[in-house]
Amino acid sequence: MANTTGLNATEVAGSVGLVLAAFVEAATLLGNGALLAVVLRTPGLCDALYLAHLCVVDLLAAASIMPLGLLAAPPPGLGRVRLGPAPCRAARFLTAALLPACTLGVAALGLARYRLIVHPLRPGARPPPALVLAVVWAAAGLLGALSLLGPPPAPPPAPARCSVLAGGLGPFRPLWALLAFALPALLLLGAYGSIFLVARRAALRPPRSMRGSRLRSDSLDSRLSILPPLRPRLPGGKAALAPALAVGQFAACWLPYGCACLAPAARATSAEAAVTWVAYSAFAAHPFLYGLLQRPVRRALGRLAHRVLPKPPRTCALQAWHPRAFLELLQGHPDSPALGPSEVPEQPPPPPQPEGEGSLSMLEAT
Repeated sequence: MANTTGLNATEVAGSVGLVLAAFVEAATLLGNGALLAVVLRTPGLCDALYLAHLCVVDLLAAASIMPLGLLAAPPPGLGRVRLGPAPCRAARFLTAALLPACTLGVAALGLARYRLIVHPLRPGARPPPALVLAVVWAAAGLLGALSLLGPPPAPPPAPARCSVLAGGLGPFRPLWALLAFALPALLLLGAYGSIFLVARRAALRPPRSMRGSRLRSDSLDSRLSILPPLRPRLPGGKAALAPALAVGQFAACWLPYGCACLAPAARATSAEAAVTWVAYSAFAAHPFLYGLLQRPVRRALGRLAHRVLPKPPRTCALQAWHPRAFLELLQGHPDSPALGPSEVPEQPPPPPQPEGEGSLSMLEAT
C-alpha cells in the first residue's frame, strides 16, 4: 500500500512538472515572438538590436533544447526519446552554447542601458552593438566547444545523459560555470547598481526652483513647512524597481543552475530536472522583464494589437431605425444650428382668414 501511494505521488509530481514545463515552453514562444514583432515594427527603439538578439536566443532555445528537455529528459520530461551518441553530443553543444549566449546577452543589454543612462552625451564611449554581439557569440561558441571535450555519451542501450550537468563538460564544468554565470552576474550587478546610484543621487538633488529661491520668512508656518515628513520615503524608489527586478530574476533563475554545475556530478544529476527548468523559465521571463517594462514597447504593442484584433461593430439605437426617425435624420431638424438657411425646409403658408375677422383685427389694431 505504501509503495502504491509513493508511486502515485511520483506520477502526480511528474505530471504537474510536465504541465509546468509545457507552460514555460508556450510562454517562451508567444512572449518572445510578440516582443520580436514589436521591436522589428518600431523604428528608433533604444537597445533594439540587443532586445532582438535576446528574443532570437530565447526562440532558438525554445525550438531546440527545451523540446529535448520535454521528450528525452527524465521527469518532468517524458523520457521516451533515446538519443544516440551523435545527437547527444549535439544536444550538449546546443545547451553549452545557448545558455552562455543568453546570459552574456542579458549582461550586454544591461551594460548598454548603463552607458545610455550614465553617459548619454558620450556616444563615442558606446561600442557598436554588432561588435558586442559578435563577441558574445564567439564566447558562446568557445564555451559550447568545451562540451565536445567531455566524456563520450553512453551507448544506446543505456540511458544517455545529454545534459551539461550530467558530466557533459567533464573537468571543464567549473570553468564553464564561472564564465557563463559568474561573469554575467558581476557585469549585470555592476551595471544596474551604477544605474541605481545615479538615479538615487538625482532624486536627492533639490530642484532648480528651490536653489535660487528667496529666503524664507521666520513665521511659524514657514518653520513647520520645512520639517521632514512623518513617513520619509527612500529616494530613488522607482529607479530601484527595474534594477532589482533584473538582478533578482537573473539570480533566481541562473544561480541554482550555476551552483549545480559547481557541485559533484552525482548531486547535480539528482537535481537536474528542477534546476534545469528553473533556468529555462528565464527564457519566458525576458519578454515581460525587458520588454513590457519599457513604455515605448508597451505603446507599440498596444498599436499592434489594435491593428490586428478585430474592431467591435458599432451598435445603433432601435429608435434610429424607425422610418420617421430615419427621415428626420436625413432631412435634418429645422432648429438645428448645423443647418444653413437654405437647408431649412420651407414652412407651409398660413391658412387664409375670413374677411370679417381680418377687418375686426385691423380695427382693434387702430
